[in-house]
Amino acid sequence: QKTADEIKECDWSSDVCSSDLVLYQRWGSFLTFQRTRGVLRLLSLVIYDMRESEKPYISLADFNLNHQELRQELLKHIGPEYNGIIANDITGPTSGSKKVDLALGSAYRGLGIGTRTATTIFMYSFSVGPEHGTTLGEIKRSATTLQNPSPLVAEAIEQLKGKLFYLQSRGENYFFSNQANLNRILLNNMENVKESDLVPLEKELIKKSISGRLFRTYIWENKSADIADTEELKLVVLREKNSELIKQLLLNKGQTPRIYRNTLFFLYPLNTERLAFTNMLRRKIALENVNKDKNLNLSEEQRKEVKGELKRIESDIMESVRRLYRLIGIPTRDGFKESDLGIATYGINKKIDEEIFDRLSQDGEILRKIAAIVLREKYLSQQDYVVIAQLYQSMLKTPGEARPVSKGVIEQSIIEGVRMGYFGLGELREGLPVCSYFETTPTISFGNQEILVKQAICEEQKNEKGEEEGIKVKFGTEAGEKRMVGEIGVKEFPSKMEENIRRNITLRFRIPKGKISNINWVL
Repeated sequence: QKTADEIKECDWSSDVCSSDLVLYQRWGSFLTFQRTRGVLRLLSLVIYDMRESEKPYISLADFNLNHQELRQELLKHIGPEYNGIIANDITGPTSGSKKVDLALGSAYRGLGIGTRTATTIFMYSFSVGPEHGTTLGEIKRSATTLQNPSPLVAEAIEQLKGKLFYLQSRGENYFFSNQANLNRILLNNMENVKESDLVPLEKELIKKSISGRLFRTYIWENKSADIADTEELKLVVLREKNSELIKQLLLNKGQTPRIYRNTLFFLYPLNTERLAFTNMLRRKIALENVNKDKNLNLSEEQRKEVKGELKRIESDIMESVRRLYRLIGIPTRDGFKESDLGIATYGINKKIDEEIFDRLSQDGEILRKIAAIVLREKYLSQQDYVVIAQLYQSMLKTPGEARPVSKGVIEQSIIEGVRMGYFGLGELREGLPVCSYFETTPTISFGNQEILVKQAICEEQKNEKGEEEGIKVKFGTEAGEKRMVGEIGVKEFPSKMEENIRRNITLRFRIPKGKISNINWVL
């Protein structure tokens, strides 16, 4: 009269249970017989269902779970809770398996590869051993027919993993359980994520991807009036490429023309990367929702998996931002040109604006340093002088010109050039260049009259000044004292002339440009 559990727990070394030993053996034999009879009945139903089929052999994939009598016999052994699982994932007209049947291509649509694969996994999910489920190789042996290639089964499994609610995988094994598939839960959550939920997250990720040290940054700004018109370098991040908007921002600041057009750079996404990035955002939001939802019937192992994947996606998502936002718009005389940052170098952890700055520096679009000889060849090869303030401003205002990082870059280049004698530093006097510093260290103020002077002019003026300082002359009249005034100062001459002094003297010297009037006045 003992129950099966009582018999199993009985201590057979005691006299109390020894009389029950025979009963336990008979009970076990009865259970084995019952199971065997159930399996045989199940097999007979399968064979009967396929009596008119032309298939040469029967596999687990041929168990028609849509046949109610066969399904009910199976549910007696595995539990009635699997009835809804079978309908939802395998046999229902809108089940995931049927969707995979259609998705595998028109050539294989009538073979039901998705349904056969799912049925095989389901039938393998209730083995007596400690390991539930089956491997890909065993699934192929059952689901493959003479009409379809085995690699198609592997493709079907990959699609089933994303469409079935109760298909599980552990290591290399696939099986069904009465617990929802975590991947399917996530996909279901991803489908419910709205576009409006993605926008603020994307903007937040862009902000994290930009240091803000090297450019004054504007994110998703499309009003030209809100973008400053200053000398500093600026980076405008656009959510999508818009050529008309870029040209408008370059030309205008609100209702007035933009002055410093050459200081604007644009960053916008590569459209082919948008889908992958959006899916990653959706998956991140879905993982966060699942992690917060305490009503989901998830196992401890599944919750650990959610937290682990959420951690992984947090580290990968910044790289995804970089892969998406990688196109740079650079001002040119005709509008703008495009440069691609390409794929980020593995192991180099840089912000996007730092990469942009390095790329523009390598391409000569941004100048951290300017060689003095470059200034000489570019600005003094065809003219005698150039106003320093105008030189600096033209770099910032003229689209396509190389841009110094700051005014200090120009200053250091000028100091180097003057010291080395590539050119001189001076000022305009009466519209003519006068060299004040040459082959020495100058002081630069960026005033409106401050100029770079051609090397030849500086050398000429230096020689003339040296000759004038070296002349010792005395001349005058008996009427009184005469004074000679020039660039080298004032010299006093006595009125009384000695007997042996020459009455006439001839001077030969070079007259600098614009100094004829001084010589005439002296004479």
